[in-house]
Amino acid sequence: MFVPMKTLYTASAVATGDGRNGHVQSTDGLVDTDVRTPTELGGPGGATNPEQLFAAGYAACFHSALKLVAGAEKADTTDSEVVADVSLGANDSGGFGLAVQLEVTLPALDAATAQALVDKAHQVCPYSNATRGNIEVTLTVA
Repeated sequence: MFVPMKTLYTASAVATGDGRNGHVQSTDGLVDTDVRTPTELGGPGGATNPEQLFAAGYAACFHSALKLVAGAEKADTTDSEVVADVSLGANDSGGFGLAVQLEVTLPALDAATAQALVDKAHQVCPYSNATRGNIEVTLTVA
């Protein structure tokens, strides 16, 4: 179900060249990099790819959501970390899909508290909200 939102910020980027073997640049110039198909997919490698960029964005966004919910509960997030693994695979319709594994480390907290915060962050994070019901997202507390 689509829920309207009040836009707070819009990022814009342009892809040129040959798709996965091209170039991406944000309109403000802060992101300006070549992209290449990874060698595991038969490409030349040697540059970032869309899955790495998605993983970096999701990890940073989820970590921010985690800090937000932990702060509201005055929970200690010292040395916390979020690792996002983004997998690309073929689906049954002949197209491709993504799956995400988020591994969260909260060393200052007990397992139950950490899991509760991760679950709350998953409800707050914009990436989690965008992917929910569309791709498999697995949450693990390390």
